[in-house]
Amino acid sequence: METTMETAFDVVNFLGLLFVVVFALLVVVAIILFIIDRWQTGDAIRRNYPVIGRFRHLFSELGEFFRQYFFAMDREELPFNRAQREWVTRAGEGKGNTVAFGSTRNLSVPGTPIFVNDPFPPLDDQYAKTEPLQIGPTARTPFLAPSIFNISGMSYGAISKPAVQSLSRGAKEAGVWLNTGEGGLSRFHLEGGCDIVYQIGTAKFGVRDEAGNLSDDKLREMAAHTAVRMFELKMAQGAKPGKGGILPGEKVTEEIAAIRGLQVGQDGISPNRHREIDTFDHLLDMIIHIREVTGKPVGIKTVVGSEETMRQFFDTIARRGADAAPDFITLDGGEGGTGAAPMPLIDLVGMPVREALPLVADLREEYDLNDRIRLIASGKLVNPGDIAWALAAGADFVTSARGFMFALGCIQALKCNKNTCPTGITTHDPRFQKGLVVERKYTRVARYAKAIIKEVEIISHSVGVSEPRELRRRHVRLVQPNGRSVPMNEIFPRPRKG
Repeated sequence: METTMETAFDVVNFLGLLFVVVFALLVVVAIILFIIDRWQTGDAIRRNYPVIGRFRHLFSELGEFFRQYFFAMDREELPFNRAQREWVTRAGEGKGNTVAFGSTRNLSVPGTPIFVNDPFPPLDDQYAKTEPLQIGPTARTPFLAPSIFNISGMSYGAISKPAVQSLSRGAKEAGVWLNTGEGGLSRFHLEGGCDIVYQIGTAKFGVRDEAGNLSDDKLREMAAHTAVRMFELKMAQGAKPGKGGILPGEKVTEEIAAIRGLQVGQDGISPNRHREIDTFDHLLDMIIHIREVTGKPVGIKTVVGSEETMRQFFDTIARRGADAAPDFITLDGGEGGTGAAPMPLIDLVGMPVREALPLVADLREEYDLNDRIRLIASGKLVNPGDIAWALAAGADFVTSARGFMFALGCIQALKCNKNTCPTGITTHDPRFQKGLVVERKYTRVARYAKAIIKEVEIISHSVGVSEPRELRRRHVRLVQPNGRSVPMNEIFPRPRKG
């Protein structure tokens, strides 16, 4: 009994001593932090409120986390809310996307699309298969594109090796194309065997000579890959119109440096425009040149700033003839995403795709170029309703980058511009990359693409057409500020040709 009591007293004494030591250490740490904070001059809060002021920065960092998981409602968070992300997650996992009880979407928000259901929709045996659509009829090797929904540009460098591998293999399984982004073509893009769209950015990574100019030899080398179906000349990106790509040096590994022609650790900064192109005539000259050298369809990626500018572009095409036209135009909206860009450009520059797409589609029809130029819509289009709206507005194809990032497991941690992405998608740190297992993730990529197409077909059938490309503006109503909805074809009436 006495031994038990002595042991208990020993434990209590030890715990008491441990408490005193820990408390003393905390006091010492607090004193040191107090001195540091009082004498530093970079942070006014910490200088005026030593130690306590540090909690402000801690709570600011944690606020993003708490809002995402505890405080934001399903439809509130930006840039993508929880409902949008969870739809992609369920689709990628092959789970059913049926829901119970009722919609959580606020249908009174201005601009919300409401699809017009038909009283006599087609029966199951009256559905039509969406046929491949040709791009680049004047190219030596046109591209017969099989899918309405495809993967938008994400550079190897901005995203990781396993992310590119997963996208490549998933794209092949789903039958969709994969855009390289402006970082050039890597072996990881090719290993899945999918169709590739090679994007040429303003720095011309992968197709430039030692002086940084466009190299015809490198173009031919890229075009020699049978998987490379088209070339996209990037003029502007929705998240940063008027500014080139930004790849932080900490993400430039030895392999990425070799592909891009950079030094390891060197920032990959692209010019804000192509030096050879400062008029629409120069732009058409470049398109014609790349198409002649490669033999493949060539288009542009751009952001609409005004109708006047786009009309000048179409006037130039009309003056020079349809053969000088781009084979496709990818329209990125001002709401588009990126790995790194200045906040003013992300927030304030560039017309949203929901305004730009009908505008350019109307110009294309007015100039009688519907069969010559294909329209590709991009910019925050990740769910079936977004894709169905874009097709009804005039797009021939839709591409998404962030939708496929969610399929890979992106949690919208907003760390893309750093090398600390917790899901391994936008980092080259092996510690984080190990969480992205290609054998598991590529199937999610494929399932997401297939689910989008399937549910767009469901919307199409509900409005009375047999397949998605038959969607028209009359099939969509847009909610107005007064709460009423108006047919989209009344807001954006089709122009007369010529």
